[in-house]
Amino acid sequence: MKHDYYYYTKEQLLAAPKIPIEVLADNAAVFQAIAREMADEIKRKNALGERTVFICPVGPVGQYPYFVEIVNRERISLKHVWFINMDEYLTDDRHWIDPSEKLSFRGFMNRSVYTQIDPELVMPPQQRIFPDPEDVGYVPETIEKLGGVDICFGGIGINGHLAFNEAQDELTPEEFKALKTRVLAITRETRTANAIGDLNGALDDMPHYCVTVGMHEIYHAGKIRLGCFRDWHRSAVRHAAYGEVSAHFPATLLQDHPDAKIRITEFVANLPE
Repeated sequence: MKHDYYYYTKEQLLAAPKIPIEVLADNAAVFQAIAREMADEIKRKNALGERTVFICPVGPVGQYPYFVEIVNRERISLKHVWFINMDEYLTDDRHWIDPSEKLSFRGFMNRSVYTQIDPELVMPPQQRIFPDPEDVGYVPETIEKLGGVDICFGGIGINGHLAFNEAQDELTPEEFKALKTRVLAITRETRTANAIGDLNGALDDMPHYCVTVGMHEIYHAGKIRLGCFRDWHRSAVRHAAYGEVSAHFPATLLQDHPDAKIRITEFVANLPE
């Protein structure tokens, strides 16, 4: 069955998307917009004397250098900020991979974000949270204690997954939205796409398991902001914005969210001739 929306021109894509789409010039513009929104929300909440809670990805990651620069330059305190990272790869026996490994999201955040922010500004370690395969209840319990997530930032995976919430055709949309933090096997499609992007195609060295925040935690964030810039995002964005709402392509579930937005590049908005 042919899906017409995969072939929408830029004008058709922007005509009536079921998730708002913002088109920016290039990758840098998308990442800068994400970083600016992160910083501005923290400044707003700081001014109110309130905590800020974000769900954050390691993919996309291009926003983090801009965010670090803004925080250091504008002297934005992160002392009342919580970063809840979306996911982490696991070993075959379902433990976190070592943070020294190239693929480790924990290692990336420490090297590229936390140690790059002025120690006087950075949040304490206990506010830098990753889902833990040894305690999958910790993330949803922490979010509840903190009063919810202000903004969830992320991207869209090859099969529509958000974080590592892989498609499950057997579930209804409501059942999928109820899924919380858990350990799961990574689909072959996702392993392949990630191997191309992160390991130069070394598929055999990609982990088979991960721990991920659930669709429940993502969907109940006050705002959801996705950045899309890869070549295959052309179809992923069109599916998310125009496809049927289903657990077959989890990003479609955001069509029902009150404040979701997808930021894309001109490259993604336009199809090749």
